[in-house]
Amino acid sequence: MIIKKFQAETEKEAILMAKEELGKDAIVTNIKTIKPKGIYKFFRPSKVEITAAVDDTVNYEEDSLLSSFQKLINENHSNKQTETKKVIEKQLDKEENLFDDVKSTYSSEIEKRLDSLQNLIEKQIKPTQENVTLSIEEDKSNENEYIKLIYKQMLINEVDEKYANQIINEIEATLQKGASVDTVLTSIYQKIVLKLGQPETIELEEKNTKFVFFIGPTGVGKTTTIAKIASGFKMNKNTKMALVTSDTYRIAAVEQLRIYANILGVPLKVIYSAEEMSQTKEEFEDYDIVLIDTAGRSHKNTEQKDDLEALLGTVDDSMKEIYLVLSATTKYKDLVRITETYSTIANYRIIFTKLDETICMGNILNVKMMTGSPLSYVAWGQNVPNDIGRLDAQFVAKKLLGGSD
Repeated sequence: MIIKKFQAETEKEAILMAKEELGKDAIVTNIKTIKPKGIYKFFRPSKVEITAAVDDTVNYEEDSLLSSFQKLINENHSNKQTETKKVIEKQLDKEENLFDDVKSTYSSEIEKRLDSLQNLIEKQIKPTQENVTLSIEEDKSNENEYIKLIYKQMLINEVDEKYANQIINEIEATLQKGASVDTVLTSIYQKIVLKLGQPETIELEEKNTKFVFFIGPTGVGKTTTIAKIASGFKMNKNTKMALVTSDTYRIAAVEQLRIYANILGVPLKVIYSAEEMSQTKEEFEDYDIVLIDTAGRSHKNTEQKDDLEALLGTVDDSMKEIYLVLSATTKYKDLVRITETYSTIANYRIIFTKLDETICMGNILNVKMMTGSPLSYVAWGQNVPNDIGRLDAQFVAKKLLGGSD
């Protein structure tokens, strides 16, 4: 794992610098504004500093240089008990939270949880440190204790053992002997952020209509999610849009979407077959975006799966995006079957809903590592258009390491 910092006049310029040096797979893990100090603050503009990371598959030797992130920790580690907390706070402070509308609410809570985890680790290994000069072997033993406790926290938050072990194994290959708790914790944190990746959300294209299909099992909140996204585009960008629904199995779903369409002042089309979707495509070809609600399908029903595949096939790949909507409350075994079924139909991005109904976010990481599909939006609550946002990998990583509420 390679971690570097970049400074520029704007956030966009800093990100471009990171991408140019580290490659297109670089992940932004922290963004902060640096204001000039002293008298110069009146004459010089503020700069933006980003911390970017990229996964490095090269095996490190024991005497290899640590990543810049780990070196920074070691340089500030003269007072072990005091500096541990300072380094963690320095690296993890001011991270953007998962939801734009509740940043201030979640930030302090997550930092407290990380501090609690760190204190728990130090407390449990403290008896072995008092009045003892540790050998290299004992340092390694303490390092293992740190990893075991963090591993346990991941399992508590329902990260699957397979993926928890994978992350731990990758981290152990890069750690120096006798690594401190802050080094272990921040390394695992950064690894989780990289595994989650950058969210991929809907981006409009000039002169091209984008058809966006929302698929998924029953009861996950597809219709409400569409209403939230539609409201965001209409209110914030005044996008020329249309809504389409093929969910004719539930009258309530059609009526719900019709209400939102009337409020937003956009057309709604109800279709009953793939043939009607083809006609609808021509009807809305001069629109910026068309959001399409599909009926909830059982992943066990082959006939329904064939109908959905035919519906998706009416639009060329270059003109469509597909979002698989999943509930964060669904059991992991069911998520495995659902994602495997829909993977045979189409390539998709993933939306997680009902985050307000669970205290564990392990399934977000599990599904991402299992499918390799990009994560996208996350939704919580029923308020339209507020209860939705881009997934924030830093927030999720903190939750996974901070334990349950």
